[in-house]
Amino acid sequence: MTEIRELPAVTEICDGLLKKAGCEFVALAFQNEVGPDVRWHYATGNLNDKYQRISVRFGKGIAGKIISTGSPMMVSEFPNDIFGKVTDHPIMLAEKLVSCYAVPLFFNGSPKGVLLVGKRSPYTFPESYQRMVKDSAESLEQLLRSHILGGGA
Repeated sequence: MTEIRELPAVTEICDGLLKKAGCEFVALAFQNEVGPDVRWHYATGNLNDKYQRISVRFGKGIAGKIISTGSPMMVSEFPNDIFGKVTDHPIMLAEKLVSCYAVPLFFNGSPKGVLLVGKRSPYTFPESYQRMVKDSAESLEQLLRSHILGGGA
């Protein structure tokens, strides 16, 4: 299977979102093909490569919660407005993020991935930015459908 970060269209969508939304970080996570764990597969605006080593349990961390609920999530002032422990949010810690907005990516009607945008300062993402992230997520779903569902690229 081709690595997601090697797909030029993924880079184009994520880099475009980084610029349009005025964010400092954009990342994609997907549930593993085998087992319930969730890993970050792509990032732009990242400070380091720690995101590649982060794996969270289904239902844990931002990515795990979004995939388990199928609902978007916003954090405006990490670690002040989170549930659970600070260490349950490794992507926020690894990238020194203070705010983020993340939406699920659906494949075959099930949430299997996450698109996250983040800033390293407190921020509440307005409705227009939320729509931009959701639109980008829909583009990524179309682009990655065969990739995630086993077609490869």
